[in-house]
Amino acid sequence: MNAAGILVVDDEPQIRRVLRSTLSMHGYVITEATTGEEAVEAVRKARPDLILLDVNMPGIGGIEAAREIREMSDAPIIMLTVRNAERDKVIALDAGADDYVVKPFGIEELLARVRAALRRYAPGDEIPTFVAKDLTIDFENRQMTVRGRDVHLTPKEFDVLKHLVGNLGKPMSHRRLLQAVWGPEYGEETENLRVVINQLRKKIESDPAHPKYILTEPWVGYRFLAPKVNPAKPASRKNS
Repeated sequence: MNAAGILVVDDEPQIRRVLRSTLSMHGYVITEATTGEEAVEAVRKARPDLILLDVNMPGIGGIEAAREIREMSDAPIIMLTVRNAERDKVIALDAGADDYVVKPFGIEELLARVRAALRRYAPGDEIPTFVAKDLTIDFENRQMTVRGRDVHLTPKEFDVLKHLVGNLGKPMSHRRLLQAVWGPEYGEETENLRVVINQLRKKIESDPAHPKYILTEPWVGYRFLAPKVNPAKPASRKNS
């Protein structure tokens, strides 16, 4: 198996040096960038398997860079930042980030996050294509069509949707979804999940405020339902 390529994006030389040394020692191939613009160009050229992206940088910054990267790559993005407010996490997740690590961070924790992100992104057993009247989800090719229009999903949105559809009709708890998609160390970060669910509803539901596919199970989690289709009644025939 080829070594995974990681793009390290940070304007602080000492942080890049530590990350390059540590990640290289664990077998990863490292590419570096110092600004958001350089990060976008590096993703376009090098196609890394994972991006470690600092939020506060010169130029367009990490959040805008994440948005641009997400337009051309499904590679996991782990945001690095000194901010720990919930609102900052929501902004990062909305921009397409998969995870969020607060500085100063422990190297072992970061390595665990990297391994978990790469593991979740690796191809696995696919579930069958879901087909409904106005929704088609091709899990093998990571494609979705809503009311005849192709709709892009971020990796996190895709993974959450895959677990919900894979358990069609069954309620999935917040903890189970968080640990399946974000990793075993998660379980209480319901805001992360809420952001993704809201984004999925905006992309899938004709009326996101009254969803018919992704339903909320109060105090439990979420459930994915296939809407019932009323069978057509046969035309009545009069006696001739």
